[in-house]
Amino acid sequence: MISNDQINPFDKVSGSANLVSPKGILLLFGGVLCIALLLAKLKVVGIGLLFALFFGGFYFYFLFKNPIIGFYTAIGLNFVILGIGRYIQGLPLGFAIDGIMVFTFLAIIFSRFRERVDWSPANKTITILAGIWMLYCIFQLVNPEARMIEPWIAGRGIGFYFFFFIILTFMLIDTNKKLDTFLYVWGVFSLLATLKGTIQMLFGVDYAEQAWLDNGGAETHVLFGKLRVFSFFSDAGQFGGNQAYAGVVFIIYSMAKKGFSKIFFLTVGILGFYGMMISGTRGSIAVPLAGLMTFFVLRKNIRVLSFGVLFIALIFVFFKYTTIANGNDQIRRMRSAFDPNEPSLKVRLDNQKILKGYLASRPFGGGIGHAGDKAQRFLPHAFLSNVATDSWYVLIWAELGIVGLTFHLFILFFVIGTASYKVMFKIRDPITKIKMSALIAGMAGIMLASYGNAILGGMPTALLIYASMAIMSNPEIFEQNPKELETKLIQV
Repeated sequence: MISNDQINPFDKVSGSANLVSPKGILLLFGGVLCIALLLAKLKVVGIGLLFALFFGGFYFYFLFKNPIIGFYTAIGLNFVILGIGRYIQGLPLGFAIDGIMVFTFLAIIFSRFRERVDWSPANKTITILAGIWMLYCIFQLVNPEARMIEPWIAGRGIGFYFFFFIILTFMLIDTNKKLDTFLYVWGVFSLLATLKGTIQMLFGVDYAEQAWLDNGGAETHVLFGKLRVFSFFSDAGQFGGNQAYAGVVFIIYSMAKKGFSKIFFLTVGILGFYGMMISGTRGSIAVPLAGLMTFFVLRKNIRVLSFGVLFIALIFVFFKYTTIANGNDQIRRMRSAFDPNEPSLKVRLDNQKILKGYLASRPFGGGIGHAGDKAQRFLPHAFLSNVATDSWYVLIWAELGIVGLTFHLFILFFVIGTASYKVMFKIRDPITKIKMSALIAGMAGIMLASYGNAILGGMPTALLIYASMAIMSNPEIFEQNPKELETKLIQV
């Protein structure tokens, strides 16, 4: 008998030699026949389907080898999914994020199939809080005020995305390289968003965007003949708030970088603020004001804090007490955010008074998906559907009641409070301090801006916030090796 090490490797049958066998020939002709029939029957659609199957196969192959691809895919898709919906109607594109997350979890399990998956990285206080929040959202299914299950399905992300995306972040973003890649993916799509918004401002909207405006979008996005730029986001408010968010995070994050990376992050940050300006969204100015002020406090430096307070004060004076650059539509609209007598502010306060009376006897709210303009497609004549919520916190209050709003605010302040404490008093690595400070400052800005607009829970801000909450809750894993850090601190 011949042993394996005596077999000539050139005598093995492989590759095209398999076609010599009848089975190989049948498989080849069968595959060619299937492709030919597909193209003959479906024509252009068939070609598209063939390419989709081909690239889809490659994508899932790499996803199951490297589950983090699913995380980055969710971040990217999170930016463009609503914009795609203006061009491709009738498809349940909203479930794409759900699908990506499910496949990413499966990839984590199957990539470690021969060993037990270690879920301990996700065993954190924020995960427990997110789990309780998700259970409360599931409880809303039996809320006596809820009339239909369809609005709950449409608003499922408020509980499910928060819980599951935090787990994915803990499991997959565990090194500085992966953290930086997350920021790079975010940055690329932020640049694309600003580019798309600039095209809308300079050259106008395309056919799909015009159709969206004609179907009701123009009521809030064409004011005095001027377009409020919305890019490929759901609306101008989300575009402006998210771009301001990117401006704060990336400019601060650039302080931890050198060379090309520094230039990239600075560019994203500057163009993020530019996107905020052209959106014409007044409330988005709160993001840099609150974000930068938070960063100055986190630095624990009196000189830096004094400079920061002066800088914020100058911005406030510019908008509140001057008319400089009033000829610019975007600046003039943002300046109105500092006017306490602004008509839209009075309308919002009046709506909150109406909701206060209605919700006084409804501590669990009116049900997920049952409040605001978005609920009109399900319940056009319901009370909550015809009272504008505007603010993210008012929306939570209306849908989940005072119980839900209180717990929601507790989670937000708990995360940002504990993360700030760690940055100020526990983390020793200066680079990690800057990176975490960037995420904390960005979240603080979004929290304040969400009082005026429903920014925090909308795409793409929601997943970015959820991922940031997980990252800033566990900053220790991004610190350098203790010995290397000690040497660096001694040298400094």
